[in-house]
Amino acid sequence: MAQPLLYIGLMSGTSTDGVDAVLADFAVSSKPTTLSSVSLPMPQALRQQFLALNIAGPNELQRAALAGNALAELYAQASLELLAQASVRPEQVRAIGAHGQTVRHAPAAGYTIQINAPAVLAQRTGIAVIADFRSRDVAAQGQGAPLVPAFHHAIFSGEQPRAVLNLGGIANVTLLDGAGGIRGFDTGPANVLLDLWVHARTGRAYDADGAWARTGRCNQALLEHLLSSEPWFELAPPKSTGRDLFNWAWLVQRLEQFGVQELSDQDIQATLQKLTASTVAHAIDHHAPDTREVIVCGGGALNTGLMQDLQGLLGARVHPSSDLGVPVQLVEALAFAWLAWAHDHGQAAGLPAVTGASQATVLGCRYPA
Repeated sequence: MAQPLLYIGLMSGTSTDGVDAVLADFAVSSKPTTLSSVSLPMPQALRQQFLALNIAGPNELQRAALAGNALAELYAQASLELLAQASVRPEQVRAIGAHGQTVRHAPAAGYTIQINAPAVLAQRTGIAVIADFRSRDVAAQGQGAPLVPAFHHAIFSGEQPRAVLNLGGIANVTLLDGAGGIRGFDTGPANVLLDLWVHARTGRAYDADGAWARTGRCNQALLEHLLSSEPWFELAPPKSTGRDLFNWAWLVQRLEQFGVQELSDQDIQATLQKLTASTVAHAIDHHAPDTREVIVCGGGALNTGLMQDLQGLLGARVHPSSDLGVPVQLVEALAFAWLAWAHDHGQAAGLPAVTGASQATVLGCRYPA
């Protein structure tokens, strides 16, 4: 029997609602076996600090440093809970892959910022940490995102063309042609605008299962306005985005331009949901028209209304990653365990066909235990 080769993956995404963590065994191949998983909620004060750091403000350096320390403590709690679940000691784990929290993403200007404190995490857990996964690709003139297509290829590739769609705050798609080819890029907002609108109008953090959107109707004129008023949608890949662009100010500006007095709040929610589905469907149809199936992961895969919108717009079969044995909420955390494994094995995960970088690169920096 092969000796265990253990890695932890940690992810707190654009939605800033919590930390997902997995302990995975890579003993057999690059396709990991999940041994334990943990999801911890993001403390509200920390979430608000991260959201505030998406835009310029006073005393940013200190606020960012303290937020990074707090996130590392949450990461450490999740990691230690994983070990306890699986009866594993820290010294048995090769490394933790920890993404951090993106607050600025400006590859055209040559930088991307993920708030994190990897040294604190290594100190608290006694496990080496691999972090800062985006900077090397950006240094090679790449977008630094999306990070996960190489991982998607490792665990989801098949003989027929497939797309792997991650619906977090931002939507990103990996296009697998069935012959080893990999492309990937961000398509636009997934949950970020949906969450902002439902929270502003109801106080709820998100629209569970798309239930609130189902009480409204998509307004086609508003949808067309949202699409036509944003030049980013028409950019050719490689491209990436985040809360820097798709945020509350973006949404309010367009609603004011359009004039929504005759629309209910639920109509606007239904329209925002269709915006996500439409931009995803356009990206897949335009760049990979031969796609036979779309494997969906991330929180948006739990939104039945959004999944139905996607199925209605795409000719391919749309289904959750859970059907292939990988729970939708754990795919990204598992990806960062894989990225840590890839770093240790010198495997390039920064792919020019995905990010537009000048060369393939090994991603991440190691902080020893």
